[in-house]
Amino acid sequence: MSRTDAAPLVVGVDVGGTFTDLFVLDEARGTARIVKVPSTRGEEARGFMNGIDRVGEGADASIISTIVHGTTVGTNALLERKVARTGLITTTGFRDVLEMRRRDRPATWGLRGSFEPIVPRDLRLEVDERVLADGSVHTPVDLDQVTQAAHALLAQGCQAVCVFFVNAYANPANEAAAVAAVRAVWPNGHVTAATEVLPEIREFERCSTATLNAALQPVVGSYLERLDRDLKQHGFAGELLVVQSNGGIMSRETACDIPIRTALSGPAAGVIACAEIARAAGFADVVTGDMGGTSFDVSLVADGQASLAAQTSIDFGMVVRAPMIQIETIGAGGGSIASVDAGGLLQVGPESAGSIPGPACYGRGNTRPTVTDANVLLGRIAADRPLGGGLLAALDLEKARAAIATHVAEPLGLDPHTAAEAILTVANAKMAGAIRLVSIERGHDPRKFAYMPFGGGGALHVCAMMREVGTRTGIVPRYPGVTSALGCVIADMRHDAVQTLNRSLAELDLADVTARIDALTQSCDDRLNSSGVAFERVEEVIEFDMLYAGQSHTMRAAVARDALSVEGIGASFEAAYRAAFGRALTGIPVRVMNLRYARIGVRPKFDLAVLAPTATEMPKALGTQRIYHDGQWWDATRYARLDLPVATVIEGPAILEQPDTTIWIEPGFNGRVDTLGNLIVERDAATDMNTGDA
Repeated sequence: MSRTDAAPLVVGVDVGGTFTDLFVLDEARGTARIVKVPSTRGEEARGFMNGIDRVGEGADASIISTIVHGTTVGTNALLERKVARTGLITTTGFRDVLEMRRRDRPATWGLRGSFEPIVPRDLRLEVDERVLADGSVHTPVDLDQVTQAAHALLAQGCQAVCVFFVNAYANPANEAAAVAAVRAVWPNGHVTAATEVLPEIREFERCSTATLNAALQPVVGSYLERLDRDLKQHGFAGELLVVQSNGGIMSRETACDIPIRTALSGPAAGVIACAEIARAAGFADVVTGDMGGTSFDVSLVADGQASLAAQTSIDFGMVVRAPMIQIETIGAGGGSIASVDAGGLLQVGPESAGSIPGPACYGRGNTRPTVTDANVLLGRIAADRPLGGGLLAALDLEKARAAIATHVAEPLGLDPHTAAEAILTVANAKMAGAIRLVSIERGHDPRKFAYMPFGGGGALHVCAMMREVGTRTGIVPRYPGVTSALGCVIADMRHDAVQTLNRSLAELDLADVTARIDALTQSCDDRLNSSGVAFERVEEVIEFDMLYAGQSHTMRAAVARDALSVEGIGASFEAAYRAAFGRALTGIPVRVMNLRYARIGVRPKFDLAVLAPTATEMPKALGTQRIYHDGQWWDATRYARLDLPVATVIEGPAILEQPDTTIWIEPGFNGRVDTLGNLIVERDAATDMNTGDA
């Protein structure tokens, strides 16, 4: 392919622990394809560029107009605590806010547990200043102390610094002056002002979010700068965009400034893709399950919208107060290790073999059994066929058998195949529990939702999840293994902002609120316009965090700009409260804590019909495969999934293979190919009657 006849491409890139996935969209020709290459752990940029080289097919990267990247670099750095050495400059008396947290502990019901904050105590320095809760400056900041503190932190090897002053959300003057003084002596741009990241009440959450942001700036910044440099050397002259944890995208420059917003960006992109695919397929309510090598990530899409949380914890004590798609994560991936504990109970995860050395069947030194080993031994993954992306030419069935026999079958007195099925039963129960957590515990009946698995391993367990949870329908996307990369291409540009109001509803100054919204609109528009991305239109979301007097937790209420009145805001809060709790607390005063604003640049959407099958005739089966299921052997028919035409119905037991995943259709289930190439999995009528769900 030459540069002259190549149409510009839009490429979504998701870097996982095992594979780097790319979704390549040729908008001019109306075609799409996928690329899957092994990730290079610790050198994610190299794996990224290996994938980009495969996109070009011999041409340079100038054929690519836009690259949208979902990255776990920031998340992994926090989880592994491989962040930059960071200092904190704070108000006298508040250096321990980061360590005291909310006086919680790792084990809720235990008295033991330890926590090491991301910034050790000797790197948390205090300076004289004080702003009161009403915004008045009680003590101006001592800039000489600030400068001395900055020099002291540099002398101790700090690469980044966060300036966090108490009550700065009410008046950032002292903090802004201190940040200017630090930036005057700091040798790089890794200086974070807490109120620039989160100008919101609650000192611990603000301090934690800002400090984690500072610690990530050198890590994420250097990674993205290397990518940008390598891409330019390969001829790329387009826009490099990054997925945020709220499901939107931002420019590379914004990601370098506020890297904390990249936490969980890869899984978030997957949820966005699932929501779009489900809507196009006629399903407004879906539960998504992303099964990778290490984890199983679950989220819920209701009425076509992914659920956003205002706050999440990356790990214990690492609280991030920023809009994020609500995702529950458990250790139940393909590499999750199975073992028998001291009490004789079978456990699966959370420890994982990861991609290195990987499951026992990889033949790379691990001798303990994993979920993938169980699937291989039971015949659901064919050992004699290559693993996607060229990672392995074949899997070692005997090593999988030996690992399961030694560590599970013999301790439990089972044969290896029964033990392998027991491993999957435990893993499936854990995954079903995570689905119930995001549905039942939030007031949703999972039986009314479709289940959409993605990731490399999700489709192997689609029927099991439907049985465990009681859902009637499963939706396997056209390319389950690269769904997160597809989400990168679909996502819109989005910027969120928040300001604390802390006023009673009755005393709310609407002129002040309108002025604040206008200022936030301008700030967000500046970021949108600096991205160089074309939008079809720009939308806004205005929300208020509100509560009844005496409560400590807020309820978010959305209000249209033309409904900005005390009555309109109050009615929206009451409606949201009733929806959540079934009643409103009439007669109790209402307080407005925070104003939240989002500006969304809607990108041109491509027609998902580009994923539709082109085949018109039913292909020949690839043969049969012996599968151990429910205590007996079955002959499952094998098909090349991507060769199946629209309206094809496959009866279980069957195995559908494609480069990025394998789909296992159990006996009693069937799969139908819809017009967009999705596989709609349903129970047979007799199965529904036998389970009592008809």
